[in-house]
Amino acid sequence: MPATRFARESDLGLTPREFALLRRLDTPQKIQAYLLGLKQNFEHDGESCRTVREVIRTGRAHCIEGAMLAAAALWVHGEPPLVLDMRAQHDFDHVVALFKRNGRWGAISKTNGIGLRWRDPVYRSLRELAMSYFHEYYNGHSHKTLREYSLPYDLRRMEAAVWVSGTKHCWVVGEKLDEIRHFKLVTGHHLKAVTRRDAFERRIGVLGQYRKPRALVEKLAQLKKKRKRRRP
Repeated sequence: MPATRFARESDLGLTPREFALLRRLDTPQKIQAYLLGLKQNFEHDGESCRTVREVIRTGRAHCIEGAMLAAAALWVHGEPPLVLDMRAQHDFDHVVALFKRNGRWGAISKTNGIGLRWRDPVYRSLRELAMSYFHEYYNGHSHKTLREYSLPYDLRRMEAAVWVSGTKHCWVVGEKLDEIRHFKLVTGHHLKAVTRRDAFERRIGVLGQYRKPRALVEKLAQLKKKRKRRRP
């Protein structure tokens, strides 16, 4: 597909109704509000990487799914559909959609927690933007886990039928983000001075915007019991 500046309905392979939705999301703020209105995809039916069409159809998304929808909406309005991958140690990666205003970077994000959300376009570099997530990027043991960030990936390098209009999972997007160059944010030397989240932060950190499905909560509780039984 040619890397057109403005994505048309035919470029994306969407229906008029699907395309009209993206047309309405004509600012990064509106895109972010739409993502916040979607339910969280907790993947209790299995791991997923839904296309933009599937996110619209199901009304659910997790980070990379939300980032792809945001990128598609930006492309419709003449902005490059860029996504950024952040790598974590002993934790999940996080993917955001990128945009620029007055020479500064911002990010659109889909997440259930409080820390890895939207970033205003005030960051001079992608490193500066990624580093803004460092303190809030932590795992279940309250360790700060963010280690690397990627080059921006332009989704126009991939057929829209793969990540926009497909009716199946688009695992290839995640695979491509794994392959591109990443840059270290911190080294082992710096990590010696990094502390765990304190008690107050841990208490606040358990809050989520979206309630986990009961079936998932019960499944996690069962897994926790099994782990306890296996301990000597």
